[in-house]
Amino acid sequence: MSIIIASARVLDPASGFDEIADVAIADGRIVAIKDIPEDFKPEARIEAEGMVVVPGLVDLAARLREPGYEHEGMLASEMAAAVAGGVTSLVCPPDTDPVLDESGLVEMLKYRAQKLQCARLFPLGAITRGLSGEVLTEMNELTEAGCVGFGQADVPLNSTLVLQRALQYASTFDYTLWLRPQERDLGKGVAASGPLATRLGLSGVPVAAETIAVFTIIELMRSTGARVHLCRLSSAGGVALVRAAKAEGLPLTCDVSINSLHLIDSDIGYFDSRARLNPPLRQQRDRDALSAALADGTIDALVSDHTPVETDAKTLPFAEAEAGATGLELLLPLALQWGEQSGAGMKRAIEVITSSPARMLGTGATASLAVRAVADLCIFDPAHEWQVTPDSLRSQGKHTPFAGYAMLGRVSATLVGGRIVHQA
Repeated sequence: MSIIIASARVLDPASGFDEIADVAIADGRIVAIKDIPEDFKPEARIEAEGMVVVPGLVDLAARLREPGYEHEGMLASEMAAAVAGGVTSLVCPPDTDPVLDESGLVEMLKYRAQKLQCARLFPLGAITRGLSGEVLTEMNELTEAGCVGFGQADVPLNSTLVLQRALQYASTFDYTLWLRPQERDLGKGVAASGPLATRLGLSGVPVAAETIAVFTIIELMRSTGARVHLCRLSSAGGVALVRAAKAEGLPLTCDVSINSLHLIDSDIGYFDSRARLNPPLRQQRDRDALSAALADGTIDALVSDHTPVETDAKTLPFAEAEAGATGLELLLPLALQWGEQSGAGMKRAIEVITSSPARMLGTGATASLAVRAVADLCIFDPAHEWQVTPDSLRSQGKHTPFAGYAMLGRVSATLVGGRIVHQA
């Protein structure tokens, strides 16, 4: 199908292009930007004056809940939420049921996602069988099945020795380990350690739970030469360690969630279980450090950390409630809000949810508006104000700490491979 997107602001962080222009699409690819051939005859036309066209968003942390947790989210509902949020490529962790530790499970998940013809799915395989933290999986077979890397989700490894062996294995075959940095014993609390957690009587997770894990990972990277992506950094201490490791030249990347970037521990309020998250919300100094690190490139990407949770699991006392929040449809507006409030600007805000995370996926994800590039696009209205309510979200999960917030910026259309997969 041939499409022309007319009179939009075309913003491509990868190339630096930022102009009012038309975009022509045919056979699933961008065929022209700005200088449209006279003989181009579109079958469809999208009037986009006042809109912004950017590459499709790339989300490095989105749980789709299938297989095993269909009561909290279905593949169809969460993929619909993704494209409604402008996300055209997403990474899902391996903590499904059964765990993504066998090639057949990965192939089935990718097949089902492709049948839906929505966003592109990039699964992570489990580092250890059943996420038990003990026996390594057959990473080679999982890679051939379509895994882009390997992680433990939020399940810690049982020993440093197992982590070292996993890094050695990954280094040998040039795989990337996606590690959530949290020390096993210190990370068992439900809120960030500090005056608030003490006052509320909640078990705390100290910053040391993150920094000890980051330090250990960095030390083992030095000895093994492995490539690592740190998932959902949450503290100023973690940022400092990552900054030093990158200055040293280690092959380390990392991301931060929209929750940690915008909220702090006081947003728990009076035991609001919607703010029961993993990693827990930390203090203002941590949020400021995360924002600065995202702006200067120490942190590479912003993620939704989309984790739909059913109502029964959220309407419990704070410490007993299931951790997680929906986020796919909030990634774009919260990135834009951060760009404006931090002074980083729209270009950087779009970069951390498009071209920068796409680099961590290699050639599989498209995040460029170059001529002949695959037409994975997001068209949004930066002036559209809307309120986060259950009815405004496509996701099966309706719980978010941003409930009731006014958002600025809403997706009007999403294209994947030149097909319109969402239109408001």
